[in-house]
Amino acid sequence: MNRRDFLKLAGVSLLSLAALTMGCGSFNAAKADAPAPKVKQSTSEGASQNMNNGKKILVAYFSWSGNTKAVAEEIHKQVGGDIVEIVPATPYSETYSVTVAKAKAEQAANARPAISTKIADFEQYDTIYLGYPNWWGSMPMPVATFIDTYKMSGKKVAPFFTHGGGGVQRCMSDLKARAQGANFTDYLCLSGSSAKNSQGEITSWVKKTQN
Repeated sequence: MNRRDFLKLAGVSLLSLAALTMGCGSFNAAKADAPAPKVKQSTSEGASQNMNNGKKILVAYFSWSGNTKAVAEEIHKQVGGDIVEIVPATPYSETYSVTVAKAKAEQAANARPAISTKIADFEQYDTIYLGYPNWWGSMPMPVATFIDTYKMSGKKVAPFFTHGGGGVQRCMSDLKARAQGANFTDYLCLSGSSAKNSQGEITSWVKKTQN
């Protein structure tokens, strides 16, 4: 093989390697957009202790349509700390009627659907902001699984809910019954239609939870 042929072959190999590398990068970027049930920590050092005299904060939420997620992210923005999504091991259908039927059946059976959410050291948190939508007058059952898994006795719990017209109903009373021993603040309840534009209401409530 002469020098010219060798350089041509080397150039093709390098181009192939570059294409392969770019393809892997795109694949990894796509994977990064997948749901991440593990705790997302604040990027600022010490931000998870920036409220309530240095006590550590966790914002935990369950969201199907994205309304409760929007509220949780705004709370996290205001209070700092860490944030985690309560993710069912088996995702709910994106079809509304199918999810409604499944949620009703789970509630009737007092089910505990498996969750993929993992929190390595739950004991470190002093304050838990816990949020979820009103499903059939109460909590989605993956939230019940979360409460059974991560005991909140002795912790300060600030509940927040979203709803499609039913208001709070049993969301608060059922939470108190399941998370016995927790110290509850006043709750925040927002309609799903206003959840993404309620920064002022969230700010007022957050200030109350700091007392």
